[in-house]
Amino acid sequence: MSGTSLDGVDAVLVRIEGATEENFSWNLEAFTTTPYDSASREMLLDAIERGTPELLCRLNVIIGEWLAAAVLDLCQSVGIESSNITAIGSHGQTVWHEPPSGPHPGATLQLGDAATLAERTNIPVVSDFRSRDVAAGGQGAPLVARPDRLLFSSPKLRRALQNLGGMANVTWLPPLNSTEPVLAFDTGPGIVLIDEAVRLATAGRWKFDIDGALARKGNLDESLLQGLMEDDFFGKEPPKSTGREHFGRAFLDQVTQGLTPGSEGQKWCDLVATLTVLTARTIGGAYRRWVLPKGVDEIYLMGGGAHNPVLVDAIESELDGVPLKDGGELGVNPDAREALAFAVLAWAHIHGIAGNIPSATGADGARVLGTLTPGGGR
Repeated sequence: MSGTSLDGVDAVLVRIEGATEENFSWNLEAFTTTPYDSASREMLLDAIERGTPELLCRLNVIIGEWLAAAVLDLCQSVGIESSNITAIGSHGQTVWHEPPSGPHPGATLQLGDAATLAERTNIPVVSDFRSRDVAAGGQGAPLVARPDRLLFSSPKLRRALQNLGGMANVTWLPPLNSTEPVLAFDTGPGIVLIDEAVRLATAGRWKFDIDGALARKGNLDESLLQGLMEDDFFGKEPPKSTGREHFGRAFLDQVTQGLTPGSEGQKWCDLVATLTVLTARTIGGAYRRWVLPKGVDEIYLMGGGAHNPVLVDAIESELDGVPLKDGGELGVNPDAREALAFAVLAWAHIHGIAGNIPSATGADGARVLGTLTPGGGR
């Protein structure tokens, strides 16, 4: 898969045993990331912000080729034949995600041609996971809720998994035997605005805030922060989801007027510091309003932002008293979590098991997600 941070293609090899949720077991055997070069990333941003039908059509196939290359490279690195792979779960790259609003139905589009992926790898592909949930009246996100339930639930503890990808989202998991519904929703921007500001500040020399270095040099602009926090999304009740359509370059353009790209001056550091606190404070606000009242024994951090100590410290200060833990303590590389989730959703599709959780997405009911494209020549 390729997420909203647009940093590359993540691929996992996971062995799943069982054909029901009751006898589900898993082992993550390999994980790789193939980074995007600057030209590829700009092409993706172009499609998201100004995509013409021609660009979207061509990019759909190009991304399919990228995904196929990532799969074949992963297979080669671990010495496994593609004929031994049951299926690929492919999320692709979201270029537009618009949740339902009032009388207006939702719409979501992920690129990464499944036919190209199946043809190049000779492996069946399950793809287009979000559309069915959206068609059923749901947000189409977060879809990690059911995989998280299967992969990371505790027998006794109430856990929260906090993803710090391009967007930030939380999954709250009751204990395994509880009948309480899973809660999952997007809290707002994760590292998307921070990363874009850092790229502008450094003229592309840095792709993200390495060790929180720029934020550490900066000073919080409380007035700017309060203005950004007035965005309607933060007060909206779950289920809710968002993306670059809302928190992208246009959102950032509001606060970069008058700043010289590539200058790396103090004003850029102040902006990065403020955007870092924006992510932390909106996570904290969401937890206090909707998550902590349900009881939380421990919080695990996942995604690229978990490597930013300044962001982690800011989140910790917002959630005083609840232990923050590295997602790696759950037995999986935190950066692999979302790719792993879509492998689980492919397994669910193959066995006719619902992939969404209506309490998380707002769909009218549980649905089997995705469509199956047979492997090349099969």
